[in-house]
Amino acid sequence: MELQNTVKEALNALYHHPDDGVRMQADRWLQDFQRTIDAWQVADNLLHDASSNQETLIFCSQTLRSKVQRDFEELPSEAFRPLRDSLNTLLKTFHNGPPKVRTQISLAVAALAVHVPADDWGDGGLINWLRDEMNSHPEFIPSFLELLRVLPEEEFNYKIAARPDRRRQFEKELASAIDTALNILTACLNINELKEQVLEAFASWLRLRHRIPASTLSSHPLVLAALSSLNSEILSEASVNVISELIHYTAARNSGGVSSELALIQVIVPQVMSLKPQLRDPSKDEEDIKAIARLFSDMGDAYVELIATGSDESMLIVHALLEVASHPEFDIASMTFNFWHNLQMILTERESYLACGNETSIETEKTRRLQVFRSSYESLVSLVIFRVQYPLDYFDISMEDQRDFKQTRYAVADVLIDAALILGGEPTLKILYMKLVEGISHCGKDQNSDWRPAEAALYCIKAISDYVSDIEAEVMPQIMSLLPKLPHQPQLLQTVCLTIGAYSKWLDASSNGFSHLPTLIDILVRGMSTCEDSAAAAALAFRHICNDCKKKLCGSLDGLFQIYQTAVIGEGPFKVSAEDSLHLVEALSMVITELPSEHAKKALEAVCLPSVAQLQEMINQGPQVLGQKNARELTVHFDRLANIFRYVNHPEAVADAIQKLWPIFKAIFDVRAWDMRTMESLCRACKNAVRTSKRLMGVTIGAMLEEIQGLYGQHHQPCFLYLSSEVIKIFGSDPSCANYLKVLIESLFSHTACLLTKIQDFTSRPDIADDCFLLASRCIRYCPQLFFPSTVFPSLVDCAMIGITVQHREACNSILNFVSDIFDLSNSTNGESCLSIRDSVIIPRGPTITRILVACLTGALPSSRLETVTYALLALTRAYGLKALEWAKECVSLIPSTAVTELERTRFLQALSDAASGANMNGLVVPIDEISEVCRRNRTVQEIVQGALRPLDLNIVAVS
Repeated sequence: MELQNTVKEALNALYHHPDDGVRMQADRWLQDFQRTIDAWQVADNLLHDASSNQETLIFCSQTLRSKVQRDFEELPSEAFRPLRDSLNTLLKTFHNGPPKVRTQISLAVAALAVHVPADDWGDGGLINWLRDEMNSHPEFIPSFLELLRVLPEEEFNYKIAARPDRRRQFEKELASAIDTALNILTACLNINELKEQVLEAFASWLRLRHRIPASTLSSHPLVLAALSSLNSEILSEASVNVISELIHYTAARNSGGVSSELALIQVIVPQVMSLKPQLRDPSKDEEDIKAIARLFSDMGDAYVELIATGSDESMLIVHALLEVASHPEFDIASMTFNFWHNLQMILTERESYLACGNETSIETEKTRRLQVFRSSYESLVSLVIFRVQYPLDYFDISMEDQRDFKQTRYAVADVLIDAALILGGEPTLKILYMKLVEGISHCGKDQNSDWRPAEAALYCIKAISDYVSDIEAEVMPQIMSLLPKLPHQPQLLQTVCLTIGAYSKWLDASSNGFSHLPTLIDILVRGMSTCEDSAAAAALAFRHICNDCKKKLCGSLDGLFQIYQTAVIGEGPFKVSAEDSLHLVEALSMVITELPSEHAKKALEAVCLPSVAQLQEMINQGPQVLGQKNARELTVHFDRLANIFRYVNHPEAVADAIQKLWPIFKAIFDVRAWDMRTMESLCRACKNAVRTSKRLMGVTIGAMLEEIQGLYGQHHQPCFLYLSSEVIKIFGSDPSCANYLKVLIESLFSHTACLLTKIQDFTSRPDIADDCFLLASRCIRYCPQLFFPSTVFPSLVDCAMIGITVQHREACNSILNFVSDIFDLSNSTNGESCLSIRDSVIIPRGPTITRILVACLTGALPSSRLETVTYALLALTRAYGLKALEWAKECVSLIPSTAVTELERTRFLQALSDAASGANMNGLVVPIDEISEVCRRNRTVQEIVQGALRPLDLNIVAVS
C-alpha cells in the first residue's frame, strides 16, 4: 500500500507540480520504479482499484504492458495463469475505456501470447480462448476486438523479449489460427456499431500476408463489407485500410505473383475505379479525396508490372493516377510519384523484356511500350511544373514551410528525370522550353513583374540537364540566348546561375556553346554581386564551367583571375562567402591544370598569392600576435591552399610551391600547434600537397614529418595522425623511406598508447582513437614489414582491446577494422612474411580478444555495430581455426543458461566452425544475429551476460 501511495504521489507531482525540478525528479523515480519487480503487483493493484484516476490508470497500464513485453522472465512459471486472468478481467473492466488503457492492456495480453506457447496457454491457445470469452461475455466484445486487432501486429514487435525460436513458433500459431480469427470477425459484422472496429482488425490480420486463399477472400463477407463501405456517403477509414491491405496482399504472394490473384484483383479493381469521379467532386472533403488517392496509388504500386504491359485495362489505372497527380494539394498528388518512378524503371530496364526472346523482339516490345506511355509522361511533365513555382507569400511563410517547398521541388525534379528517361531528354526539354517562353511573356524588365513562372520552368530545365545531349542544337541555343534578357530578381537570378552551371558540358561540347560563355560569365558576375544565395549559385556554376570548359578557358586566364581576386580579397561588390569562394579556388585550379608546366608554376604562384600574402603579414607581426589571432583568420587561407593543391594537377608545380611555402607553414606549426582548428586546416593543405606531389616532394616531406612528430608528443593533435596516414599510403612501400617511417610510426603510436590507457580515455578523446587506428590499418595495408616487427605493435593491440567497447561510432569502427585487418593480414601485400610475428602477439591474447568480441556482440556495443563486430569475429575464426573455436567455446560457456540455451550456444559455435572451414559469411550471420538478440532481449539478461563476460575488467596478457 505504501508503494502504491508513493506511485500516486509521484504521478501527481509529475502532472501537476509547478516546479520543473520536482517534475523531473518524479519522472526519474517513476522510470526506476517501472524496472523493479514490485512494479508488477503495484500496477496490477492500482488498475483493479476503482478509485484510481485516469493518469494512474494510463501509467499502470503502460507499466504492465512494458513488464510483460520486456520482463516476463522475472515471474515464476506458475504466475502465468493469474496474470492472464487478471489481464482478462482488466480487459472487461475497461471495455468502455479509457481507450488508451484498453489498448495497453490488449498489448500486454498480445505480448503474453508471444511469450507463452499455445499448448501452455490452454483452451486451445489464445484465439480459441478469445472466441470462448466473446461467446460467454458478448457485452465485452469491444475490448476483445481491440485485442484481436493488436495481436497480429505484435508478431514482429522486437520490444517483446522473446527468443527467435519462440517468435517463429508464434508466427506459425497465428497462421494456423487465422481461419478462427476471421470467423470471429465475420460473426461480429452483424453488430452495426462494431463494423469499423471489425474492419480495422481484419486489416491488421491481412498485414500478416499468410496464405489465405485468394479465392476465399474474393467472396469473403469481410471483403464484401469493406467494398460496400467504399460506396457509402461517409468513406470509412477502416474499409480503405482493408482494401489497401488486400491490394498489397494480392501483390505480395510467393506463389505465382499477381497473376495467381486475378480472382481477387477482379473484385477489387472495378470497385476502386468506380471512385474516380469522386476525385473531382467538390462536395468531398480532403480526407476522403486523400483516401481515394491512396487506393489508386496502392493499386499503381502493387500492379505496376501488370500496368507496364500497356493493356487497355491497365491504362485506365494510369489515367486515374494522372487525375490524382493533377490534384492541387501536393500531399495528394505526390502519392503517385513512387508509381511513375517504378513504372519508368520497368519500362527502361532490359531485364523486364527478357521473356520476349531474341534482341529484335526485346527492342520491338520496348519501343511499343514506351510509345504507349509517351502521352502519359508528357501529361505528367505539364502537370508537375506549376508545383515548383514560388508561392506569392514565400518570404512571409515560416522557415519550416520554406523547407517543405524545397523538398517539393526536389520531389518534382525526380519526377521530371523519370519522364526524361521515358520521353528522352530533348523532347522533355521542348515541353519545358515552351513553358519558359510562356513564363517570360509574364516577365517584364522590372523586378516587380511576375518572374515566378519563368523561374519554375528554368528550375525544371536545370533538373533534366543530365539527360539532354551535350550537342543538342535546336532548343539549348535559344534558352542560352534568353538568359541575359531575364530580370535580375534574386531568386530568378539564382536559378539562372544554377542552370548555367548545370549545362556546362553543353557549353563545352556544343558547336556554338562557347560563343555564349562571355555573356553567361557576365550573368555569374552579376549573381556574385546581388545577394548571398545568388552568389553561392554563381560560384558553384563558375566551378562547373571551369571544370568542363577548362581547355577553352586557358586563353581567358586574366579575366578569370580578376573575378577570383575580387572574390577572395573581399574588397569588391561580391557577396561570395568564404565557404563559397572555395568553388572559385577550385575553378581556377582546374583551368591551371590545363596549362603547360612552365606556365602552370607561375599561375599557381599567382592563385596562391592572396592567401600567402595575408599569412606572411600575420607572421611578420610576431609570434605573440600570431598566437592570439582568431583561428578563422588563418583557416580561411589554408582551406583555399588545400583546394589549390588538390585541384591543380601539376605534381611538380605543387611540390615547388609547397617547398617555397614551407617556412610559412612551419612558423604557424611552431606557434599554433595547440589550436586544433588551425592545425586541422593546415594539415589538410599539407595532405593535399602530399597526395598531388607524391614522391616529388623531396626534402619538404622530411621536414614536415619531423615537425609533426615533434609536435604530436606535446599537443596530441589527431590531424597529425591523419596527415601521417596519407604519407604512409604514398611512401610506405618505398625502401628508401623505411628507416624514417619506422621512427615516425613508433613515435606516434607509443605516444598514443600512453594517452589511451583506460576506456575513459577513449571516451574523452575519440578523435585520437579514431585517427590512430585508421593510421594503424594503413600501416597494415601499405607497410606491414615496418609495422609488425616494431615495438609498438603489441602495445597497440593491448590499446585496441581496452578501447573496442568505446561507444563513439567512428572510433569504435576504426578499432574493430584495425583488429579485422590484423586477422586478415594474409590478404595484405607483403603480409605473409609477418604472420609469425602477428601470431606471437595475438595467440596469447586470443582468449581475451574473443571474449571481448563476444561481449560486444551480446550487448557491450549497440546493435547498430553488429555487422562490424561479426566480421571481426569471423575474421578471427578464419585466421585461427580450431584455436579460435576453443576460445569461443570457453567464453560462451561463461554465459548462464538462464540467458542462453544450449541450442542457441550450439548454433552460434556451429556458425564459427563453418567460418573456420571457409564457409560463405552471408550464411553464418543469422545464428550470430540470434545470439545477439537473445542476449539483448531485455535489460536484466543483458546485465547478466555482460556481468559474466566482463569485457572491461579483463586482464591484458603481458608478453615479454
